Amino acid sequence: MNILNEPSRSPYLPLLDPAKFQDPDVTAKGEERASVQFTGLKTLWFNTGSLCNIECANCYIASSPTADHFVYLTPADMAPYLDEIETLEYSEVEIAFTGGEPYLNPYIIELSEMALKRGHELLVLTNAMKPMMRPRVQKGLLELNQKYAGKMTLRVSLDHFSAAEHDRERGVGSFDIAMTGMRWLSDNGFKLNIAGRAMFAESDEAARAGYAQLIKSENWQIDAYDKGETILFPEMDEKVDVPEIATACWDILDVSPNAMMCSNSRMVVRRKGAHKASVLACTLLWDDDQFELGPTLAGARNPVKLNHPHCAKFCVLGGASCSA
Repeated sequence: MNILNEPSRSPYLPLLDPAKFQDPDVTAKGEERASVQFTGLKTLWFNTGSLCNIECANCYIASSPTADHFVYLTPADMAPYLDEIETLEYSEVEIAFTGGEPYLNPYIIELSEMALKRGHELLVLTNAMKPMMRPRVQKGLLELNQKYAGKMTLRVSLDHFSAAEHDRERGVGSFDIAMTGMRWLSDNGFKLNIAGRAMFAESDEAARAGYAQLIKSENWQIDAYDKGETILFPEMDEKVDVPEIATACWDILDVSPNAMMCSNSRMVVRRKGAHKASVLACTLLWDDDQFELGPTLAGARNPVKLNHPHCAKFCVLGGASCSA
C-alpha cells in the first residue's frame, strides 16, 4: 500500500540529484546499496501523535499545532506491542515516546505507566513547555517518578545553549519557557537529558562547552560531554547533496551496520484514518512508504535498505542515535 498515493519518495524531500535514492537495491552509480540487518529490539519508539504546541523551523517529523498525520496513540494501540515484546522474548527494552509533543496526548501518563510497570526503561522526548507543565500532567509525572524511581528519563529539546539561537528554531520566548520546565523537572529529581542540534557555527567541542556552562549554572545533573546525556543531532539540510551508502562504504568509513538505529529499534505510529497502528523502520522516515513494515513487531524484522538521504546524513555519516 502506498500511504501517500504517489511514488514512494517523500514529497517533503526534493532531491538535488534525482538519480539518487531511487532503486532500493542499487545506487545511482550502480553499486550494491547498503542495508542493515535487524539484530534484536533495543528500543521501541511510540509516536504519541504529531500535534505539537509549537512549530519548529526544521522539524524532523513536520509536527505543528495543526499536524494530524499521526493521531493520538491510545492504550489499546500500545498494549499489543508490549505483549509482543514478551512473546518475542526481548525481555526488558527501552520504551521511548516521541511526537509531536508527547505531553499533549491525553493518555500520556497511562501510556507511561503501561511501559514502566512491565519493567522497561522509559525515555520521553519533550520540549518541557506548557503541555508538560499542566497540573494534571505534573501530578502524574511526580507519581510516576516516585513509584518508578530511576526508570524514567526526560530528554528535553534545547536546540542551543543560548536563548537567541534556540528561539530562532522554536519561536521567540520558547527558551525561557523550556527552562522553566527543566528547572521544575530538576527540582523534583527527574533524570534529564538534553537534545540539541548541530546546526550552528560552533564545533561539537564548542557546543558542548556551551551546554556545560549552562548546565553548571543551573546545577543540573547532566553531563554535557556524554553523548548519551547531551545529544547533538545532525541537521537535515535539504539544500546539501548527500552521498548514497553502498555496501562497500561500511569498510571505507569504518562504520558498522550494527551501530545504526534501524538495527535495533522500530517506531509504532497510528496514521490518520488507519484502523490500527503500524511499525516503521525509523523515527525519521515517517513519510516514505518503503519504510513502513506492517502492523506487528514480528513482521518488522526484515533488513532495512538505506534508500533515503536521512539514512546517510543522520545515521551513517552523522553518527546519530535517538536511543539513550
